[in-house]
Amino acid sequence: MEVKELESALEGVLFAAGEPVAVERLCLGLEVDRPTLDAVAQRLMDQYSYDRRGIRLVKLDTSYQLCSAPEFAPYIRQTLESRKPARLSQPALEVLAIIAYYQPVTRAYVDQVRGVDSSYTMGLLLERELICEAGRLAVPGRPMQFKTTKNFLRSFGLSSLEELPELPNQSQEGSQLTLELEASLQRLREAESPEEVPDGEEAPPETPAEAP
Repeated sequence: MEVKELESALEGVLFAAGEPVAVERLCLGLEVDRPTLDAVAQRLMDQYSYDRRGIRLVKLDTSYQLCSAPEFAPYIRQTLESRKPARLSQPALEVLAIIAYYQPVTRAYVDQVRGVDSSYTMGLLLERELICEAGRLAVPGRPMQFKTTKNFLRSFGLSSLEELPELPNQSQEGSQLTLELEASLQRLREAESPEEVPDGEEAPPETPAEAP
């Protein structure tokens, strides 16, 4: 298959999928090796960007996906949505940052860092597919662990978790850790996609966390 034909095939597959497609699956379906696929994907990325097209090809960890160009997000919202979605609330960003930096983590760990019960907020993040279950911890009680999703990467304009803003000191606990996470939260807000991650539900008052 010639390069131009391969570009069109990749574009068609990703458009039809409507969601991230794993690199291995793309290589198998298009009958190419990984370096060739990555090179073709990069050519498409450059073309979309150079021509200021309304779509973008983005790499999400080990997957590729077609999505709308962020600069046209206001027009997309105005045309397709009845109201502008709200940004994530402060509690939701706090929980999301803790999970992103220390994943996989249990809810008890999140509660310990924040000092309040986080079950409601984590439920919202699960509904929005920003976090997901990541197996159980091998300790008595076998609590469920959680990690971020590909939707989290897409929503914050990240290709992988390695692009997260660096924490000044990842060995601290307690109040120092909270301060460092708050600083990173601000950097996450600045990097947040113009699409804005929907939240839109009023959270009940948070209660002090119980001891794990």
